[in-house]
Amino acid sequence: MLATINVGLAHQGLLFKTDTVVEATIIAALSSTKNNSGDRDPEMHQTKKGNQWHLGVKVHSGVDADSGLVHSVVGTAANVNDVTHAGALAP
Repeated sequence: MLATINVGLAHQGLLFKTDTVVEATIIAALSSTKNNSGDRDPEMHQTKKGNQWHLGVKVHSGVDADSGLVHSVVGTAANVNDVTHAGALAP
């Protein structure tokens, strides 16, 4: 039945897929990270997780819910909301 549905959707340029889990991980930078001009790296931003502040970048991953395989990854500044890239992480 799913194959029949997918054929109909394909004619409309659509595709039915299984579930994707979206996960975001903060990759911390040292708070004293400086570039050549003596300033902090402009790609590193602060974000608050729980009651603690973190400086760094964030990796947003799209993971197949059934197999656990990562199928898409987007890197952003740490202060970017997790939901912002959820659409880009869908297969």
